[in-house]
Amino acid sequence: MTYRELQNALTLFGLGERATLKQIKTRHRALAKSHHPDRNSDADPDAIRQLNAAYRVLLAYCENYRFCFSEAEFLEQTPGERLRRQFGWDPVWGGNPE
Repeated sequence: MTYRELQNALTLFGLGERATLKQIKTRHRALAKSHHPDRNSDADPDAIRQLNAAYRVLLAYCENYRFCFSEAEFLEQTPGERLRRQFGWDPVWGGNPE
């Protein structure tokens, strides 16, 4: 897989730089329903092939991705915790102004 293939798959799915596996699967299901020949008589058979190929690319990337469990990545993924750490001392945030 190349980065270009990954970007093409994201574009086809209408996803941004960050997406969860659940979002990828949900988007695939919705697109497959709209492009499937059983539901749409005007469906282009090549479109469903491209969609499934893009889905395989995204799943392969997610399968081989190494998740980072560092504190910095955790704080980026959970902004509420980052803000609590940054401003937790502030009485406005419920902190104790010792």
